[in-house]
Amino acid sequence: MRKWFRRVIYLAVTTVFSVASAGSYDDFFIAIKRDDPAAITALLRRGFDPNTPGPQGVVGLILAVREPSLKAADALLDWPKTNPEPRSAEDESPLMLAALRGHTALAKKLIARGADVNKTGWAPLHYAATSGHLEIMRMLLENHAYIDAESPNGTTPLMMAAHYGTPAAVKLLLDGGADAGLKNQIGLTAIDFAHRANRAESAELIASSVRSAQPKGKW
Repeated sequence: MRKWFRRVIYLAVTTVFSVASAGSYDDFFIAIKRDDPAAITALLRRGFDPNTPGPQGVVGLILAVREPSLKAADALLDWPKTNPEPRSAEDESPLMLAALRGHTALAKKLIARGADVNKTGWAPLHYAATSGHLEIMRMLLENHAYIDAESPNGTTPLMMAAHYGTPAAVKLLLDGGADAGLKNQIGLTAIDFAHRANRAESAELIASSVRSAQPKGKW
C-alpha cells in the first residue's frame, strides 16, 4: 500500500511539473513575440532555459531579432545564461541579423556579450555592408572584424556593398583597406559586382581606388 501511495504521489508531482514546464515554454515564446521583457525575465528567474529551441527549432534570441522584438532581445542578453552566438538553420547569428537590419544598439550589446564578429562563412560585416549600415560596419571593424572576410563562395563585404549596398559603404571599406582586386569563386571582383548591379558611382569609387594603388604610368 505504501509503495502504491508513493507511486501515486510521484505521478501527480511529475504531471504537475510537466504541465508547468509546457506552460512556461509556450509563455516564453509568446512573450518574445509580444516584446514583453518583464514576462521573459520572470520566466528566466523561475528557471526557464533561454537557449531552448522554439517550435520551429529557433531559439528565443534569434526569434527576438527576427520579429523584431528588441526589448525582448535586451532582456535575453541581460540574462547571463543566454548564449549570444546561437545559429539558425541558415547559419545566421543574432549579430548578423542585427547588422542586416541596422539595429545598432543591439549589435553593440551582442558584441559586448561575446558575439563572434569573425564568424566563418558569411560574417556580420557581409550583412552590414549589404544594407549599407555604416555605424555597424565601423563598430565591427573597430572590434577587429576582418575587412576582406570571404563567404563560402569567396564573396567579400566589399563585393556585397558594391552590388547591394551604398557608395558610402563601398567608400568606408575602401578607406579601411579592403582589397578591390580579390575575386570570388567564379572570378568576379568588386567592380564586376558593381557593374552587374548598374551601380555606376560605386564602380567609379572602386576603379579610382584601384588606379590610385597602381604605380605611376601603369594605368
